[in-house]
Amino acid sequence: MEADLSGFNIDAPRWDQCTFLGRVKHFFNVTDPRTVLVSEWELDWAKVMVEKSRMGTVPPGTQVEQLLYAKKLYDSAFHPDTGDKMNVIGRMSFQVPGGMIITGFMLQFYRTIPAVIFWQWVNQSFNALVNYTNRNAASPTSVRQMAVSYITATTAAVTTAVGMNMLTKRAPPLVGRWVPFAAVAAANCVNIPMMRQQELIQGICVKDRNHNEIGHSRRAAAIGITQVVISRITMAAPGMILLPVVMERLEKLRCMKRIRVLHAPLQVLLSGCFLIFMVPVACGLFPQTWYQLFIPHLVLLSTLSLVSLTCLVSRRREGGAGREASVQGQVPVSLNSGPLDPSELPVSYLEPELQDTIKAKCGEPVPYVYFNKGL
Repeated sequence: MEADLSGFNIDAPRWDQCTFLGRVKHFFNVTDPRTVLVSEWELDWAKVMVEKSRMGTVPPGTQVEQLLYAKKLYDSAFHPDTGDKMNVIGRMSFQVPGGMIITGFMLQFYRTIPAVIFWQWVNQSFNALVNYTNRNAASPTSVRQMAVSYITATTAAVTTAVGMNMLTKRAPPLVGRWVPFAAVAAANCVNIPMMRQQELIQGICVKDRNHNEIGHSRRAAAIGITQVVISRITMAAPGMILLPVVMERLEKLRCMKRIRVLHAPLQVLLSGCFLIFMVPVACGLFPQTWYQLFIPHLVLLSTLSLVSLTCLVSRRREGGAGREASVQGQVPVSLNSGPLDPSELPVSYLEPELQDTIKAKCGEPVPYVYFNKGL
């Protein structure tokens, strides 16, 4: 029997984005590292299927499962703004294989200055490629901005790592193993203020509950980037903090002393075990967008936005019951009843001049605005 796809909305989330668990399930699906191995032909097929579904011209005989799989591949490989295919290394789905290799070697080779400098440079080069691949098409980043961000982040990482290596020479060995995490956190906290400086200077787009653009807010940009800071540090923290403790114990075993050559591969493998869970958990820590109808940009960290951390606590309002989707696998969604997640900002938190503009433009009171914070 042929499935009725007349009411199917391919952009509607499969899991409730109002809950942390729903967001984690969503990102487990999107960041699946197996999608990296999918052929170019299959990715192109996925894009065609998604576009046809949006236009309501799905080929006869198409099943819901096929559309859901096509959307998974589309979200993992194509840029959310431009629709262009992203390079493999910069994709969200490459975070586990790419991150586990770099993290494992950073944790293994932390004792000598040349090794520290080399692996911190490799890590920041990887981050720069990810930033470029997932650049915000609505806020273009120039080559100069990316170069300055890359140099600044690399300098911060190397300076922190080398400096702390010097300071921890007389400290217990375990403290020295934590130096790479401090360096990574410092570099990440410098990276995105440079990459997203246009958002911090000019503001990001904020919209009302009906998707209408009503202005640009610098405060909303700072709040969104702050949430990204917390998410990205959370992503790295468990592996880079707990794994050194594990290796410190393992390396004291007699059998481990005889197979030192396998220490680095073991750290890479264990790093992957942490990342395969922490990537979706960290991405789902905060609601992603003002309305979960697309997969937003992958971004790294910011430190300038920490000054706005107090703005993170926003009031949550109770939404009305949405019109339920008629196709199995979709959560209730309403096109007019407000956002699917609590990633909303009270208008009173915005700049005074923007509040006046909103009042003049909308006429009626607008209690909340919604924005895409990025990843």
